[in-house]
Amino acid sequence: EVRLLESGGGSVQAGGSLRLSCVVSGDIYVSNCVGWFRRAPGQERELVAHIYTSDGMTEYGDSVKGRFTIPQDSNNNTVYLQMNDLTLEDTAMYYCAADLNPPVAAPFRIRPSADDFQYWGQGTQVTVSS
Repeated sequence: EVRLLESGGGSVQAGGSLRLSCVVSGDIYVSNCVGWFRRAPGQERELVAHIYTSDGMTEYGDSVKGRFTIPQDSNNNTVYLQMNDLTLEDTAMYYCAADLNPPVAAPFRIRPSADDFQYWGQGTQVTVSS
């Protein structure tokens, strides 16, 4: 059963922008953590950004901080990854994932790992060119 569905990938020139969308099944959207991961060829999977849907708290990886944001539209069960000022190093397959049991209190919200996420989307390719 499809629980998350990504879209919005494509090709873009360096310096440009893309917005990825992740539609999350309504029965798992409330009180979860939705993360955006990426995997470039020959590299490890990297957590790019994540959001706690209960209160909108967001965190970003150092490589994208200041360039990417992860807004949500709770009315449509959608989490976005807004990518600005893209560089060649941003080229990767991007995945969204959901953790249904994240820490409730903010002080206990440490950076999650991929193993913390139970549901994964199919991925969407982002290619940045010069």
